Amino acid sequence: MADEQKTKLRLEIAHVLFIDIVGYSKLLIDEQSEALHELNQIVRNTEAAREAEAVGQLIILPTGDGMALVFTGSVEDPVECALQISQRLRAQPSLPVRMGIHSGPVHHVADVNQRENIAGAGINIAQRVMDCGDAGHILLSKRVADDLAQYRRWQPYLHELGDFEVKHGVVVSVVNLYADVVGNPEPPARFKGARRRPASYDTARKGRTWILVGIFAIVLALIALAIVAIIFTPAILRNSSRREARTTAANQSSVATPATIPEKSVAVLPFQNLSENKQNAYFADGVQDEILTDLARIADLKVISRTSVLGYRDTQGRNLRKIGEELGVAHVVEGSVQRAGNRVRVNAQLVDARSDAHLWAQTYDRDLADVFAIQTEIAEAIAHQLQARLLPPEKAAMAQPLTTDLVANDLYERAVQLGSHSNDPGGKGNLLQSISLLEQAVGRDPRFLRAYCRMCETHLDLYWGGFDHTDARRQMARVALEHAESIAPDDGDVHQQKGIYFYHGFRDYDRARVELELARQRLPNSSKVYMQMGAIDRRQGRWDDCLRNFDRAVELDPRNFINVEEAAFTRYGLRRFAEAVPLLQRAIALDPSEPSAPAQLANLPFDQAGDLKQWRSGLNEIEKAGKAAHVAIFFVYCALAERDRDAAERALVIVPAEGAVNPYDNSLVPRPFFVALVAHTFGEKEKAQAAFMETRAAAQKAIQEQPDYAPAWSLLGKAEAGLGHGKEAIEAGQRGCELLPLSKDAWDGPSRILDMALIYTWLGQRDLALNELERASNLPASPTSYGDVKLNPLWDPLRGDPRFEKMVASLAPKK
Repeated sequence: MADEQKTKLRLEIAHVLFIDIVGYSKLLIDEQSEALHELNQIVRNTEAAREAEAVGQLIILPTGDGMALVFTGSVEDPVECALQISQRLRAQPSLPVRMGIHSGPVHHVADVNQRENIAGAGINIAQRVMDCGDAGHILLSKRVADDLAQYRRWQPYLHELGDFEVKHGVVVSVVNLYADVVGNPEPPARFKGARRRPASYDTARKGRTWILVGIFAIVLALIALAIVAIIFTPAILRNSSRREARTTAANQSSVATPATIPEKSVAVLPFQNLSENKQNAYFADGVQDEILTDLARIADLKVISRTSVLGYRDTQGRNLRKIGEELGVAHVVEGSVQRAGNRVRVNAQLVDARSDAHLWAQTYDRDLADVFAIQTEIAEAIAHQLQARLLPPEKAAMAQPLTTDLVANDLYERAVQLGSHSNDPGGKGNLLQSISLLEQAVGRDPRFLRAYCRMCETHLDLYWGGFDHTDARRQMARVALEHAESIAPDDGDVHQQKGIYFYHGFRDYDRARVELELARQRLPNSSKVYMQMGAIDRRQGRWDDCLRNFDRAVELDPRNFINVEEAAFTRYGLRRFAEAVPLLQRAIALDPSEPSAPAQLANLPFDQAGDLKQWRSGLNEIEKAGKAAHVAIFFVYCALAERDRDAAERALVIVPAEGAVNPYDNSLVPRPFFVALVAHTFGEKEKAQAAFMETRAAAQKAIQEQPDYAPAWSLLGKAEAGLGHGKEAIEAGQRGCELLPLSKDAWDGPSRILDMALIYTWLGQRDLALNELERASNLPASPTSYGDVKLNPLWDPLRGDPRFEKMVASLAPKK
């Protein structure tokens, strides 16, 4: 009978998620029951478990202190399930859980009660992998990690830990899976013990032993491969077509080459407007944008964001092969839109950018009211042609049009274009006009979800940017967000906007992270989500994560000036100058008319090595281009470092009447402060005093309107110090530091510390000034630099002090 059972044994590959409750045995009996019930509810309510169970691709096995989930579909299923469990467990820290995932052979068996059960190496190894972890960990076997690594989406999650010996001498290769709000980034405690097998050992002592072990292992591996080949050849053949060359995110070049361009990648280029009425250009843009938006929801695709494709509006001069290389995609979508009366004709075609081969084309000639259905049909057809895996939630989201009101859609498109100019000199007016257009759009269609989301974001732009940093403006954002939530609370755009709301409205980074992670799952190709996640990482001093997220945003939106510029500025702020230079040059090439990147590139030799000549040369080019007013602060500080009174007076002429933006914290500095700086530097006491008084009045007005705006308090402190009011200056400066401490903002917080150093310097309190200046200079994202402390006359009262000179020497470029 036993032999007969063996002949009937049928092996299959399964993807196993093993879960247990950490410290389960220490709980009381009723506590154990409650914990298992709670875990069971969380697991069964995950979207991944429900979907797999509904199609018969999931078996759940109880294991005493946890459970094993055996998925028979995709290797991604247990990983998705683990992420969803981890997110829900963040709200229940009293339930410590660890998880392990492995893909391997399993077989069906009958238990002692003759009920069907599952056993096999797939389950055993998943448990061994899980056993390596602590509470919060999601650990993968190397096999699972290798499968995931071929998808760009998963690469940022994968962090290799190494080989480890577990129960019965079995060695497993373990990878830690985590991101901002899922998993546990800390190495498991037991990995620090003696059972870890590092990549290299003391070969002088153990060389011969390991050579023998290696030979033995090779022999075993060959035998095992032969067995596996016999058993699993059909499965291997089925999946071989899905395997692609793998490359880790760390080794990917910023320049797309055929080897690094994923097969399932696409850019939707601007559609040509063939309508006689050229005012319908917004309508054509809306068709293209909706198709792009639908495709971008598909996690199995890489889809380039809107900003990067807008530069290819000229349909006559398109070189698709070149466009594909520049955007890092294998395919492009082109099309045209012709609107006449109540009819619309939409033509779309999918082209392989590598060969110019036309893979699919279709013309739709229908009633104008059907345009929204046309957009969805085109997106689904393209996904089918690219053999993209379309999940049910993604398909459902594509089936819901943003709006069915063409006029509302046109108003939305106009608002988006206006909002993109928020950094222009008339930025506040553009934002307010954008809100007006969005209000008209939702007036026509009260269920226009994306318009409400955009309205919330625009209100927050006014609040965060200091144009209107008031509770009233923040409440307007909240009202717009509540409207969006009432329409579709679990929509990706809603989660994204909630993340921005918690971040820009309250600096509540933890809640923002949770929402942005939910948005990332629903909007896997949104560069904006990665930009926001990177910005929060930057505020919290998570520098590696920050750069990784910014780089991912650049990958998804490679021709977006802001994305590239932020990736460059972050490296600049971290004094990683060599990495910043090519990104700044790339930003300049993307938008030569934008002066911020050229100004920063000109400033770099000064910050790095005290080179005033290159700084001045770069600023002269910006002035010739007529863009000096946008970056006036650089002209003022360059003239001060040169100690050139005439150049300083010319710089003051450049400063706009409303002031100039400080690039280190994005605050608007009123013009009188620059007048005060110049007069103070060149000994014009009366003029300096008058200007400091004007500055104080401007700061007090800003504080009255926005009492928790830290830059305004710091500015007040500097004005009071310039007037010699020691007590008032210190109190105001410290208030600025209290409102924006390093623990709250590792990126802008250092500017408040530097302001305190200047306040103490002007008050003649040298030791306190040096304390703050040393503190600021030692921070990873310091606003101080070698050129600044060496040549800026504002620090002249500190020169000659051994502490100051030692600090200058420590910042000098290393030869």
